Amino acid sequence: TQEGVVDLIIPRGGEGLKKALSEVARVPVIYAASGNCHVYVDASADLEMARRIIFNAKTQRPGVCNAAETLLVHADVAAEFLPGVLRDLRDAGVELRGDARSRSAAGNGVADQIVDATEEDWATEYLALILAVKVVDSAEEAIDHVNTYGSGHSEAIVTDSESVARAWVEGIDAACVYV
Repeated sequence: TQEGVVDLIIPRGGEGLKKALSEVARVPVIYAASGNCHVYVDASADLEMARRIIFNAKTQRPGVCNAAETLLVHADVAAEFLPGVLRDLRDAGVELRGDARSRSAAGNGVADQIVDATEEDWATEYLALILAVKVVDSAEEAIDHVNTYGSGHSEAIVTDSESVARAWVEGIDAACVYV
């Protein structure tokens, strides 16, 4: 409220801080973007590369706005990819929330530790060691999911397909789109 003293506030914090400031600030405020960010593992992906990417994207700095909050995996590679990566994430302390298909593909020892994902999970920026996991049937379904639930911050695809990469880049509405 220090008009004439404070020229601008650029707060760093969660949605609660933004809401509180918007109700009382009388000086200009630039709000940092929220980041409900996704990594999509396509059917053509190098699965070892995808494993390293999602592990890093979730665990390196989970409290930042460009950390991965949702992992989308193509159905054709889910049974091969999910057991190992979900075990790695769980062992690193990540709480997993998944749809029925991801729990089914997770395998013994991990599936029973995956909490049922809710509609709210798909739209949540956790800023914590929590990851939502969903199996999709196509890149188009992944793009639709991201454009429905994403915050427009940062979205990534792991693919070896140039045409799928192009569809991702052209179809995703976000400030940063990674291939």
